[in-house]
Amino acid sequence: MIRAPRAVPAWLAHPFRWQRLPVPWAAVARGALCAGPLLGAGLATGHPAPGVLTGLGSMLAGVNDRPGTRRTGIVHIGLPALASALGMLIGASLQAVGAGWWVVPALFAVGFVSGAGSVAGPVRSNAGMQMLATTVLGAGMPLPGAPWAKALYVLAGCLWLLLLRLVVRSPRPAGGALSGERAAVATVFDALSGALAAAGGPGAEAARRRLTAALDRADEALRLRRLTGRLLRRTATPQELLLAERFAAATALCEASVALLWEARPLPARVAESPRRFADALRTGQPPGRLSAPETSTPARGAFDQALLDAAVAFARREPTTTQGAAEPGPVPAVREALRALGGRSRPGRGLFGPAGRDYGLRVAVCIAASAAVALLLRADHWYWLPATATFLVKPDLGPLFSRTVNRFAGTLAGVLVFAGAGELLTGSWWPALVAGAGGALLPFAVRHFALQTVAITLMVLSFVYAGGARQAATERIVDTSIACVIVLVVGHLPRLADPRRRVGQRVTSALRATERFLRHVLEAEPGADTTERRALRRAAYRSLGEARAAAETAAAELLAARDRNPDWLTVVSAAERIVDAATACAVRLDHGAHRPSLDEAERLCRALAAMADALEDPRRRRDTPVPDRDLRPVPDCATLTDVAAELEHIRGYAGTG
Repeated sequence: MIRAPRAVPAWLAHPFRWQRLPVPWAAVARGALCAGPLLGAGLATGHPAPGVLTGLGSMLAGVNDRPGTRRTGIVHIGLPALASALGMLIGASLQAVGAGWWVVPALFAVGFVSGAGSVAGPVRSNAGMQMLATTVLGAGMPLPGAPWAKALYVLAGCLWLLLLRLVVRSPRPAGGALSGERAAVATVFDALSGALAAAGGPGAEAARRRLTAALDRADEALRLRRLTGRLLRRTATPQELLLAERFAAATALCEASVALLWEARPLPARVAESPRRFADALRTGQPPGRLSAPETSTPARGAFDQALLDAAVAFARREPTTTQGAAEPGPVPAVREALRALGGRSRPGRGLFGPAGRDYGLRVAVCIAASAAVALLLRADHWYWLPATATFLVKPDLGPLFSRTVNRFAGTLAGVLVFAGAGELLTGSWWPALVAGAGGALLPFAVRHFALQTVAITLMVLSFVYAGGARQAATERIVDTSIACVIVLVVGHLPRLADPRRRVGQRVTSALRATERFLRHVLEAEPGADTTERRALRRAAYRSLGEARAAAETAAAELLAARDRNPDWLTVVSAAERIVDAATACAVRLDHGAHRPSLDEAERLCRALAAMADALEDPRRRRDTPVPDRDLRPVPDCATLTDVAAELEHIRGYAGTG
């Protein structure tokens, strides 16, 4: 399918997009207490190098300081912190042995690993990016000290922010040690309330995606807490088991609600209000109060009210009904499961040497190596500016390349001007620490826009370099940023490295296969079977679809010469999302007495969806891809099967385009 022309191209409009997010005041306070005070301590004691390195580590950790529980914070900050220290060790070792031009192939190798790791998930992607950045800085910054000492200073700066993360945080709701996890589950009920309130309106689909994102965050928080207990060989407490039961009740209520959302009819306000009462109960520790009266006008409404009643029973209970299984996995399997949880579960083609990993790795490696070579040709000192700038530009999972390049240049220019103005107004040797502190406080707020984030990082990096002895770095920063932007735009749009079929099609294919597994389970499961596996498959399908949508939105805003010859990935993902919604609604109806489809019909639908994934994965299969029959007869009381068949035909058309 060819995209319809737009008044303003997406690649041109994307640089002006601004995320609407609440101000993370606790993170702002942590940022103000990190880089600035650490740099100031180094200057005050006459040891600026340790202050620069610890400040650099805290800055990199601050980039990953996002809302979440304590355990998610440890994972999201801790793993990149270790990677940052490793990168500094590699870079400083290259500088210590006088690598010279050998630094170019070394950065190529590190860049390949960094880029290929982007396919494994956001945590490992951030770790790879920061490892590459510290490798460049360690190889180029003329700071005294042994390589191992520099790595420890960077790690100490990261750990300082992690310590502040455990101490300086927002006021905790009721719940003690489980406050973060309780808040995550409460957010699920809030998002569900918003989705029900938007049912039948123009914002229904966006509200459903917010609900899916809230479920993902809560699932991650509870999974990490469970894995921590297994690693420590600690038995789950009754409070943990009770919260797990309430999250299971929330998941069941969300599944029943999808059937209501699928009907696309406005709901009474009292229906949307009931989940919010559960959210308030989790935050305050009080009973949820009176809920909406049950109604069985439709199977979907009956399923919702039954799930609502089950949730009320779970909230009324003060002791868990389940006990921890005797066959808990030992420490080694738990470690493996924890490592898988850090970066997402393994999927075909998502490995380091898979097609997407190779493309991502080559794109980053070529850009970094070219930037380093050009920088070494231009100057022998401060050459690291150029490849360090390219590091934050070329990572393919951070947004459209053209948008990042424009915002990076604008943010760098603004940051240099602000830093130069501060240098004119402030005197003494302490003012870089003040500027670094202001940049650290701005960094958590600056995640709303890449240009603003660049301003904060530029202020902090210029403060570190100025304290390290480079007094004229501001002008070089603008020149090197301009050169890096040109290199990244040229290399990043080479045909093989910028082909969205390889970068986006892999995620869309994975999402379609997860959708097919869920659909098959719904249509072929025995009546009265346990719903645990079905809900796990549905969560996996929505999670894969969320990753595919993020990749598709990035691809839609890329500046590519052949954009109009590529499939409309967003339409493919939207159709697959509707299939999962339809299958969920179908499952709810089957649970409440609807007639089950024949095995032949179920197999035909599932094979058609699998064929769509095959067509995207291997274009040579498109000619042999079967098209679903147009005369599929709906089973009585299960009309959603007709909807599924229609969506399959839509996907068949989009998958064959190109």
